[in-house]
Amino acid sequence: MDLESVVYQNPTKKESWKTVLTLAYQSLGVVYGDLSTSPLYVYKSTFDDDIQHSETNEEIYGVLSFVFWTLTLIPLLKYVFIVLRADDNGEGGTFALYSLLCRHVKVSLLPNTQQADEDLTEYTKDGTVLIDKENVGWGLKSVLEKHRVLQRLLLVLALIGTCMVIGDGVLTPAISVFSAVSGLELSMSREQHQYVEVPVACIILVLLFALQHYGTHRLGFLFAPIVLTWLLCISAIGVYNIFHWNQHVYEALSPYYMFKFLRKTRKEGWMSLGGILLCITGSEAMFADLGHFSQLSIKIAFTFLVYPSLILAYMGQAAYLSKHHILESDYRIGFYVSVPEKIRWPVLAIAILQAVVGSQAVITGTFSIIKQCSALGCFPKVKIIHTSSKIHGQIYIPEINWTLMLLCLAITVGFQDTKRMGNASGLAVITVMLVTTCLMSLVIILCWRKSILLAICFILIFGSIEALYFSASLIKFLEGAWVPIALSFTFLIVMYVWHYGTLKKYEFDLQNKVSINWLLSLGPTLGIVRVRGIGLIHTELVSGIPAIFSQFVTNLPAFHEVVIFLCIKSVPVPHVRPEERFLVGRVGPKEYQLYRCIARYGYRDFHKDDTEFENDLVCSIAEFIRSDSFENVSGFDKFEVDAKMTVVGTSASKLEGVRMCEENRACSAMEGTSELREVNSPEREKKRVRFVVPESLQINLDAREELQKLMEAREAGMTFIMGHSYVKAKSGSSWIKKVVINYGFEFLRRNSRGPTHALNIPQASTLEVGMVYRV
Repeated sequence: MDLESVVYQNPTKKESWKTVLTLAYQSLGVVYGDLSTSPLYVYKSTFDDDIQHSETNEEIYGVLSFVFWTLTLIPLLKYVFIVLRADDNGEGGTFALYSLLCRHVKVSLLPNTQQADEDLTEYTKDGTVLIDKENVGWGLKSVLEKHRVLQRLLLVLALIGTCMVIGDGVLTPAISVFSAVSGLELSMSREQHQYVEVPVACIILVLLFALQHYGTHRLGFLFAPIVLTWLLCISAIGVYNIFHWNQHVYEALSPYYMFKFLRKTRKEGWMSLGGILLCITGSEAMFADLGHFSQLSIKIAFTFLVYPSLILAYMGQAAYLSKHHILESDYRIGFYVSVPEKIRWPVLAIAILQAVVGSQAVITGTFSIIKQCSALGCFPKVKIIHTSSKIHGQIYIPEINWTLMLLCLAITVGFQDTKRMGNASGLAVITVMLVTTCLMSLVIILCWRKSILLAICFILIFGSIEALYFSASLIKFLEGAWVPIALSFTFLIVMYVWHYGTLKKYEFDLQNKVSINWLLSLGPTLGIVRVRGIGLIHTELVSGIPAIFSQFVTNLPAFHEVVIFLCIKSVPVPHVRPEERFLVGRVGPKEYQLYRCIARYGYRDFHKDDTEFENDLVCSIAEFIRSDSFENVSGFDKFEVDAKMTVVGTSASKLEGVRMCEENRACSAMEGTSELREVNSPEREKKRVRFVVPESLQINLDAREELQKLMEAREAGMTFIMGHSYVKAKSGSSWIKKVVINYGFEFLRRNSRGPTHALNIPQASTLEVGMVYRV
């Protein structure tokens, strides 16, 4: 699979109107599935117990006014016109904001950061203007960089937002599918409905999660038409209800009705805000899914289609309810009661399909954000399957998928009503929005370098609205709101324990790395027999010699002729360009044939399979040898512990440079080209490996000999040497640290995917070296 050609199409570039409109249409199925489903349950959740629908219509008009202004201020004003501009090289979401802050202020807790990472193309800082030292932003920047506690708090804040997104991945499918199926209540008695609704919802949820491994690309072409049909359907029903039942319902859009609503309902009205809040569920997806589309396409889709359709739908429901004060049963105040009876069954079918699409978008988003957390060392390693070879970002995580399914079923069977599901979902949604508001205010000061007054206005306007909804949701803790808190707290503990243990493990590696003097004292043969082949030592260190190497050399009588210290690390950017993928350098003098290779990936990058990655890795070493051929780096007296590292791209990204071909058939096709000449390896029965160098590039005799040895080693095979760690807390550590490291981190390590699975390393070629870490 070669997704790198897809990844680096910058969505912020100028595009034709045809492309923009096409992206806007496609975004309907991915971005707005959840937001468009909310009319199914907003009024039902609002009028459930807290307030009653009276003949004066003050309650329904007040709710409509709240819905209108909430949709206008939060999704439209906050997200579409402000937050979407805070993209991280075209990517959005909570981690994108945190990544943006980490690059402008040195608050990143990633342990293996390097100065060379700041030279990456996407490591931009929005211009070269520095913050004035007299500015408040400079003082805030200094405070954040000096105090480690504040850096941890910032990370915890980002993790809380992330955990709430994962919690929403559990709650949204449950409430969406359950609300869609609730349309069956109008065709049967309430007693029968109770025994039908829950099983049908559970069956749909099981089918939804069971089909995840096929990937959304197989059915994705249906998503946008379904959402478009749904939006046109609810807006048409809304227009019909407005003209048929109450043409003056537009008067409720005045904010005066919000005041009348709160004045009449008082505490009950404030508590009902938890139901009104559900009208903006899915708004965060506009920012989180920004990487798949463009700002302009998302703005057009929301402003000209989604927003007016939702407003018309809510107005239509309000118009119907304003003329139907006495319903047969209170529980029938939901969406379907306002649908004309002749079209209820078709609308029910469309609603179920729409709920599935909305749930699919949230589940896929949950997979993506867990992948980002895992890449940045904040989540245990999981098996990530790319379900599409053409569309970047479509992934499937088996462990997370089945966990989400079990939790969804537990929520559906446990609650069995929209009210408590709505309370739970509302708290998760508003918490993510509050986190985005807090991080966004820091972005305004530190990244955009705007006035602190602008940041204060932003957090006061939007933060106060969200705090009001947050308090209304939190007050219903015992009525379902405890669920997202429990889920988020669990995921937060897992993430922080994993991050803390990973950080301590890296610090141990750093403190126990082998000195270069020890290596030099062994001589070019390392004091043992050098056998044919490549020894690939996986390490987290970006400098120095890991302890597992000394342990291996001390205990075994032989080692590989070529040794590569490989560090696969994530950097705080969404993508690393293929031409900047590798950093390559030497460890020790040239005759030792020890190399260091650092493979850099962004938090949304795709990791290639093992064979393609191995070829890219060997080619990067070969290209380094060629480019280093005229530099005098040999000699013990001139050798430095960490020599200068060279940026080398992948094979596909280089127009000129050393290329490798395997199999005689592939090489024979290249022999006919006049621009290339080949450096051959001796005839062998095994698969042959050849490096091909363009005529325009010069290469000296020493480099040719070094390339010859590298080719022979590649032909002989590659062995992956990995540390098998046992992490224990030091004897004098506090009891909290002992619990976290000895039980928490060790439990997660044992039950997560090992490095061989996470990096697609073949088991037959793997050699593990046991290490005990005392942290």
